[in-house]
Amino acid sequence: MNNIYEKEHSEYVRKNAAECTVLLKSNGDFPLKNPGKIALYGSGGRRTLKGGTGSGEVNSRTNTTIEEGLKAAGFQITTEKWLDGYDKEKMKAKKHFMKELKVEAKAKKQNVMMLVMGRAPEEPEYNLPMDGEGDTALYIISRVSGEGADRKVAGGDILLSQTEIRDILACNQKYKNFMLVLNVGGPVDLSPVLDVPNILVLSQLGTETGHILADIILGRQNPSGKLTTTWAAYDDYPQMGDFGNKNDTNYTEGIYVGYRYFDSVDKKPIFPFGYGCSYTTFELSDTKVSLAGEEVKAIVSVKNCGEYSGKEVVQLYVSLPSEKLDEPYQVLSGFQKTKLLAPGESELVTVSFSMREIAPYDEETSSYILEKEDYILRIGTSSRNTKPCGIVRTEETITVLKVKNILGKPDFEDYKVPAIRHEIPADLPVFLLHGSDIETVIQHYQREETVDPKIEKLSDEQLIKLNLGAYRVNGGVASIIGNAGFSVAGAAGQSCMEVEGVPSLVMADGPAGLRISRQYATDKNGEVHALDVSFPASMVDFMSKPMLWGLKLMTYHPKKGDVVGEHYATMIPIGTAIAQSFNPKLAEEFGRIVGKEMNLFGVHLWLAPALNIHRSILCGRNFEYYSEDPLVSGIFAGAITKGVQSVPHTGTTIKHFAFNNQERNRTQNNSKVSERAAREIYLKGFGICVKMSDPKAVMTSYNLVNGTHTNEREDLIEDVLRCEFGFNGIVMTDWIVAGYENEKDCLHPVSDASHVCMAGGDLFMPGSSHDYDVINAALQKGDVTRKQLMINASRLLKMGEDLV
Repeated sequence: MNNIYEKEHSEYVRKNAAECTVLLKSNGDFPLKNPGKIALYGSGGRRTLKGGTGSGEVNSRTNTTIEEGLKAAGFQITTEKWLDGYDKEKMKAKKHFMKELKVEAKAKKQNVMMLVMGRAPEEPEYNLPMDGEGDTALYIISRVSGEGADRKVAGGDILLSQTEIRDILACNQKYKNFMLVLNVGGPVDLSPVLDVPNILVLSQLGTETGHILADIILGRQNPSGKLTTTWAAYDDYPQMGDFGNKNDTNYTEGIYVGYRYFDSVDKKPIFPFGYGCSYTTFELSDTKVSLAGEEVKAIVSVKNCGEYSGKEVVQLYVSLPSEKLDEPYQVLSGFQKTKLLAPGESELVTVSFSMREIAPYDEETSSYILEKEDYILRIGTSSRNTKPCGIVRTEETITVLKVKNILGKPDFEDYKVPAIRHEIPADLPVFLLHGSDIETVIQHYQREETVDPKIEKLSDEQLIKLNLGAYRVNGGVASIIGNAGFSVAGAAGQSCMEVEGVPSLVMADGPAGLRISRQYATDKNGEVHALDVSFPASMVDFMSKPMLWGLKLMTYHPKKGDVVGEHYATMIPIGTAIAQSFNPKLAEEFGRIVGKEMNLFGVHLWLAPALNIHRSILCGRNFEYYSEDPLVSGIFAGAITKGVQSVPHTGTTIKHFAFNNQERNRTQNNSKVSERAAREIYLKGFGICVKMSDPKAVMTSYNLVNGTHTNEREDLIEDVLRCEFGFNGIVMTDWIVAGYENEKDCLHPVSDASHVCMAGGDLFMPGSSHDYDVINAALQKGDVTRKQLMINASRLLKMGEDLV
């Protein structure tokens, strides 16, 4: 590596990212004492995935595959012929995939370059000799996930292919020491191969993925992650809600997402939420619970009972009463990871939460309430391994927060489970919570929005341009994929550059690091040009020869007097992996790495973190997101934000606000969701993040909710985000390009720039002359007010003065 920052940041990721990996099964065969001969099989052995595709891509200088990492650690790979053979099979599959996709694009009358976003060739079926030498073997399963496409219930994706099943079972019979490794961004149904004694979710850890696995295999690092999403046989996941519909998606499962469903109906998953093993074992004992005001605190002793140093995660759940409102069996209320415990060492771990934070939402009274009765506290190490440790009792129903219903009612009733009877040990300590212990907060929705004197003096034309991103007249595909910046080569975009005195904010995509061009040139006029193609490789594959020639002609070639530079970014682990660490301090350090590189490259806003809920394992973009649980999602988005914003003049853009839970037709799909599910599952994490870390920006989602685009909903942007959550930054749209639709003949329209402005959206991104005309026409008709344009522009000015 040529730069000090690259070396330092990559070394930090390598030394710490094992905390993000989850050991699902272990029989003691690993770790190995020394490197030696090793048989390496599977799709990810040589074609290791560092992360997801789309906005999740990062242009790093290097990428260490598992094959390379093992060799660097001193292993002798004995399956070079198998890996070569797999490469040939994969190329055949790619050619077939490209041919089929062109036919599909023609039938759908879509641009094939847009259709390919997030998609990958199916895992091929083949028959290669499994003849690698040695006593040890690894089989690496990789799965491509990406922006623009959802996953499929098919072999080689959610399911294992027949070849994978056959070869994994063969390895399990043939080799003395065998480990199945999952280089994936989300769950895979492992039902057919559960006899394998060693299984590791390596995840996708950035450019150091290969080195990190080698370190784990040799015991230099000990996996200490926990699952943030339930892993089950596919048919066992709840089927009552819609997924993947073109126009309307019904969230009929209500609040029963992930472990909330599995635990409530007592359906046993393969590996539950919060679960993860270690090379060592731990014991929890002597739990002591206390209640002070509304704060619950549990202190538990954790002892390392094994032979290796390691870390454990203590998880505290609550079973809520269900007198008026139906409730899941339990909900996560807090967690805490231990320090690195040596064999025999113990630590007292404290987990705390406020009773206010677990109050469910009552639509009838538009309030968050704590119902009368018992709240059972449960301590453990996964959602299926908890023990009651105390009871908080209320003798009256307590209203903790009075708000207002905002979303309207969908045309269905949420799924409900029958009332759950909890068996409570007689000797549990009981703590009485009085209504006087918790203040009832009445939410007010009046906000005083001031207009900066500088903004008042601007013309209508200038105001409209400040409400849009800085745009090229013909943005085209480059704008859709997030390559619409001017000041930093390969940046996703930036705010208006034309109004004197209003700084322009440069924005780069994420969420696993900065996605900007590797090399650039600055000409004598100060204009910045990318020297490398910023289109994803999957798109380039489908460019015709004339398009490739045109792209080559468009690529800037340095001239005499130009200053040539480079900005290689560090790729940190994907969002799901970071959350699997259950270590917010580690997430904060990963965020700090990004913040430092933002400063180095001149980026003001990172278009991350993304914290949508893992509603379904089919969502193609789940790898960016943290969890099926809103507490985990909010805390890790907040931790990443705190890390980034600890570096001066940098900010995060938390996204996608909200209900962005599938990729199919994401610009025009309507999420139909109840007020309660929205507030308890899909909005809660955003509130936690905002209150915890004060992010500088929020990006709205493409989709509609209950018939109106999220970016056009004043109730979401002003009432919930700004008033209830206390957000004080700027709100921008996702990248909306005029004339672009995911699918044709849709029931719902695309977003309207004028409606976004009036809803309190400060920036319509990336902006275009079409969007300018839309806002201008609405202003002339009186559908957009000059005052609202000034309010939006004033918020942008304040953010520019803070960050630039």
